[in-house]
Amino acid sequence: MNLSRGNKALLVAFSVLWIITGLWAYSKATHDDLAQIELESEQGYENNLTQRYQKQGGGSSSKSTITQDIAKLYDIIRKLDAIYVDEVDSSKLIEDAINGMLKELDPHTTYFTAEEFETFTSSTKGEFGGLGIQIDKKGDYITVVSPIEGTPAFKMGIMAGDMIWKVDGEDITGISTTESITKMRGEIGTKVVVTVIRPGVKEPLEFAIIRDVIAIKSVPYSFKLDNGVGYVRMTQFNAHTTEELVAALDELEEQDIKGLILDLRFNPGGLLSEAVNTVNEFVGPNKRVVYTKGKIAYSNDEYLTEYDTKRPDYPVIVLINEASASASEIFAGSLQDYDRGLVMGKTSFGKGSVQQLFPLADGSGIKITTSHYYINSGRCIHKTINDKLLTGKKVTEKEKEDIEKSNHEHIYKTEKGRIVYGGGGVTPDIEVQADTLSKFELELRRKNLFFNFAVDFMLKNSRKVKPDFTVSNKTFDNFVKFMIKTELAEQKEIEEKEDKEESKKSVKPTKNKIDLAHPTAEDLAHSEEFIKLSLTSEIIEKKYGNQESYKIRIAMDSQLQEAKKLFDDYNTLQEMFDYASSLKKEEGENE
Repeated sequence: MNLSRGNKALLVAFSVLWIITGLWAYSKATHDDLAQIELESEQGYENNLTQRYQKQGGGSSSKSTITQDIAKLYDIIRKLDAIYVDEVDSSKLIEDAINGMLKELDPHTTYFTAEEFETFTSSTKGEFGGLGIQIDKKGDYITVVSPIEGTPAFKMGIMAGDMIWKVDGEDITGISTTESITKMRGEIGTKVVVTVIRPGVKEPLEFAIIRDVIAIKSVPYSFKLDNGVGYVRMTQFNAHTTEELVAALDELEEQDIKGLILDLRFNPGGLLSEAVNTVNEFVGPNKRVVYTKGKIAYSNDEYLTEYDTKRPDYPVIVLINEASASASEIFAGSLQDYDRGLVMGKTSFGKGSVQQLFPLADGSGIKITTSHYYINSGRCIHKTINDKLLTGKKVTEKEKEDIEKSNHEHIYKTEKGRIVYGGGGVTPDIEVQADTLSKFELELRRKNLFFNFAVDFMLKNSRKVKPDFTVSNKTFDNFVKFMIKTELAEQKEIEEKEDKEESKKSVKPTKNKIDLAHPTAEDLAHSEEFIKLSLTSEIIEKKYGNQESYKIRIAMDSQLQEAKKLFDDYNTLQEMFDYASSLKKEEGENE
């Protein structure tokens, strides 16, 4: 079937609208029914779905209204295409209409172009054909932050600090990080030629790299801390999370750890099935982890653990923060519900909704919120206020205050009778404030000065960097000189590009602006330890990899250090629960 561009766009729009229509109507839809919907071909799609709708008792008035609205949209697009004074991009109009429609729902119901849909499904699967580099845009160049150990780029000699100039001969200077990823990814086994500019090397370097499966690790770091406690960092829940977690736990348990810290801060979630399986590792079989409630029968379900585990009964602390969402909240809340772990940090994000992906006819797709989930204690951790904030709707201070107040009015109990709170997100048993950086320290990070200095430092001193390397006072002084020189050069460049009067406005420090070209003695003294640790971490990463660098960074992590200290003060999880309870009593008395 040959379709014009405009008709293809309309087909995508109808696909989106009919999927939503079908979901509204399917109060008794089965799993097989929904699976079949996804596989239906373009031809007959609307008729097939309409027949299903009528068969399952869809209200005629609702169907009639939606059909009329679709006809109206179709009529408008056809008229614009036929008689509008300029050429009309029907595809863009339809995509804008779809996005505008979905914005009225919730922030997680979203439309993906074909390219976006491919990227999204690849990241969820946990693997793709790529090179194995972590990148960021620094100035006009896509710059290698770190090659991933064992990947094609790592084996070929790509280094941190390499600035990617060309991909397959095409100059990519100035493009976005997303665009560069698209150009470098591809079919597994195919070749891509990457040309880089390396600091300290006169001529550009060319690398012919064969793309390979790049596993996206959801457990990038796991090691034993100096007090005998195991530490595991979990960054997402993809198809390999349980497998990676089990491997990390097995290795740590062989080292006879006395406890475990599971770090789920900034974990945005992922696959629901993996959240259930990872909880299973700690609570054993036949435990309800989560249940879902939605409009259609298929959306109402419960998820139980299935297999027996023989993990040692060591105390577990789960770290969360405001960016822990979705599957990570299920995990943290479930260990809290079953009294298997103490939760520390800040109240989590509150993303308690479940989405389902639907592919569309042209390779694009739509992600639709189909239900909310509830953890075993009965808590629905979805924060409705987030839906407003993320879609740009105004939220009053009173609304925020009312929600904060209601959080402690929704009381639930764990399996052993401990009080936990609902009303949005997972509330930690012990609240710990996150680190706060000074304006001076934030500016140092924003300007990538630690990274840039480390690249230069390694060009001259790589052989001198041993595993126990620390930044000396001399290196600290050299960094300060580097910072001042870099900032002065940047300010001079601004002056040369702009009109003299305008340049004065651009570079003249204001009362609230940090001028790194003229740092105060107070700023340098206050931030000396932060600067030294940050530089040590960057330099160690260039020589020994991410995990060794990460071990240095945790010294600056106050939330993690508080969790670590709890193991020094208490031997059992019950003792930790009792301590958390005493803190809540003190808070209640002080209110």
